[in-house]
Amino acid sequence: MEVSKDIKYIGVEDKDIGLFEGQYPVPDGVTYNSYVIMDEKIAVMDTADARKTDEWLSNLSDALGGRTPDYLVVSHLEPDHAGSIGALVSRYPDIILVSNAKVFNMIGQFFDIELNDSNKIVVAEGDTLSLGEHTLSFVMAPMVHWPEVMVEYEQKEKILFSADGFGTFGTTPLYEDEWTPEAARYYLNICGKYGVQVQNLLKKAANLDISMICPLHGPVLKDNLGYYIDKYDVWSRYEPEVEGTLVVYGTLHGNTKEAALLMADELRNNNVNVSVRDLAADDMSYIISDAFRYKNMVLAAPTYDAGLFPKMEDFLNHLKAKNYTKRTVGLIENGTWAPMAAKKMRDSLEQFKEINICDKTVTVKSTLTEQNKADIKELAGYLA
Repeated sequence: MEVSKDIKYIGVEDKDIGLFEGQYPVPDGVTYNSYVIMDEKIAVMDTADARKTDEWLSNLSDALGGRTPDYLVVSHLEPDHAGSIGALVSRYPDIILVSNAKVFNMIGQFFDIELNDSNKIVVAEGDTLSLGEHTLSFVMAPMVHWPEVMVEYEQKEKILFSADGFGTFGTTPLYEDEWTPEAARYYLNICGKYGVQVQNLLKKAANLDISMICPLHGPVLKDNLGYYIDKYDVWSRYEPEVEGTLVVYGTLHGNTKEAALLMADELRNNNVNVSVRDLAADDMSYIISDAFRYKNMVLAAPTYDAGLFPKMEDFLNHLKAKNYTKRTVGLIENGTWAPMAAKKMRDSLEQFKEINICDKTVTVKSTLTEQNKADIKELAGYLA
């Protein structure tokens, strides 16, 4: 596939992976994007996961048309993008690796490759590499989302090779509103912790005249780039994308679920946009994505072994790890003889930054009472 006359897409689709990074469901698979810039000198832009090395090398060979690549630019050492470096170097032993010092400090942990001054170029912020008519400039992006990450800007065609930035799950081309849910789930689960670092990169990118974004996962972005950049700006500032409330519940015997669904109904009665997630039925990555996208959240959970329902505890641990912030949270607890869930949820949330926990807690003792229903209605009205 052509990105432009001189830049070819040589990535591969992986529809057999099941779980990305061993934890995120990818029902439509994922792409490992890679590109080759054809000029007086040829630059390969990243490789592919070792699962797809043979297919990727075949794509590269087809794009080269008998020529030999001069450079391999390594944006990110994570194995889904760098897994075929060893095979590439074996096939083209004279290729020169181009990356930053952190990459070269870490690369030996992944590959047994002998690198010396003749087969590597160490670049830093603002350095350039001329290929002929095309020139790459290098922008460091530490902790987006590994410490060695960098992105590249091709000056002639104004293309940003954005590493994991602007990536998404899936293999079907998606645009704008269709792109957003899976791009959000990708970003918020994988890069979401690093909002400050993403903001730093966006500030650097603002100084570039960008006509196209080539990420390492998902579609090449060519139109309405402001839409995608704005999404990343909102997500990395931890601002809500959806004016509404996410209701997350765990339930043992269905009674806490009943309370959660009543809360959702009362919120809808107040014209609130609502999403409801079941911790036992919905994958954590989708719930985390919703938590960041919605303005408010209600947590509903039973007491379990004098503590908190384990799946809710796990969810809160995930939220804390991803720097969940700037939200209002309401609590519903259930307990037959000694309700403790709200205390445990509150104790956890108080460790977060900029979380407003509603003063009113709804306490259900086994099954809903008329008073519980009134309390849920009051809490819904407050959140609305």
